[in-house]
Amino acid sequence: MENPIYDISEGDGPLLLNVPHAGTEVPDAIRERLTAAAQRIPDTDWHIPRLYDFASGLGATTMVARLSRYVVDLNRPPTGESLYPGQTTTGLCPVTLFTGAPLYRTGSEPDDAEIDDRVGAYWRPYHDELGRQLARIKSKHGYAILFDAHSIRSRVPRLFDGRLADFNLGTAKGKSCGAGFEEAALGVLGACQDFTWVANERFIGGFITRHYGDPRAGIHALQMEQSQITYMEEDWPFAYDAPRAVAAQAVLEDLIRALLGTCPA
Repeated sequence: MENPIYDISEGDGPLLLNVPHAGTEVPDAIRERLTAAAQRIPDTDWHIPRLYDFASGLGATTMVARLSRYVVDLNRPPTGESLYPGQTTTGLCPVTLFTGAPLYRTGSEPDDAEIDDRVGAYWRPYHDELGRQLARIKSKHGYAILFDAHSIRSRVPRLFDGRLADFNLGTAKGKSCGAGFEEAALGVLGACQDFTWVANERFIGGFITRHYGDPRAGIHALQMEQSQITYMEEDWPFAYDAPRAVAAQAVLEDLIRALLGTCPA
């Protein structure tokens, strides 16, 4: 039976590629309350499964959300507190677009009871399965690598200044993975000649990276926030740019291979 919340493909390797924000599905009862701009779901992590389509061939388990982040944000705490205090962020059930424009028609925003219902119906089942998959992988290999894949427009003035670096690695400032995994990722990024990159700056890792990443328990989590300008058109209709994506995809594949080639301390 098809799962309405996520698509999953189990691999036999130690890495789980998680894609929580590529979903585009919105239940009709929610969609009809959205503004015309929001119904285009512009804040989606477009085409991320396609960009990482090499991962399953490397033995990775892939888990991809089907529902839009406008329904519930799977990378936020279920209690809704901000992960970046003092900075503008989007919420558990966002009510604005990244631009700050309203997401819902006036008076149609979800109340606390509806938010609780969405957490129970969508957020918890997703995380139950994510936790189960990490436990399965760890049981088989003795450790698990969680790679949380994201993308965002290169310029979002409300969320960050200027143009975002092409690749933005987050390891909760070194807390969510063993040093060897972080060093392997930085080695690949450091060898990039055609892209810019940073580590643990504006995006240090969301709830998933921080919650599941526990090196002492054998779970090593890293987040990649990638500028969409590296592989797609950032404006409607958000088309994938295959020629442009080739170089970016090569970096990502090198990075995943480097993580797979790293032994936990």
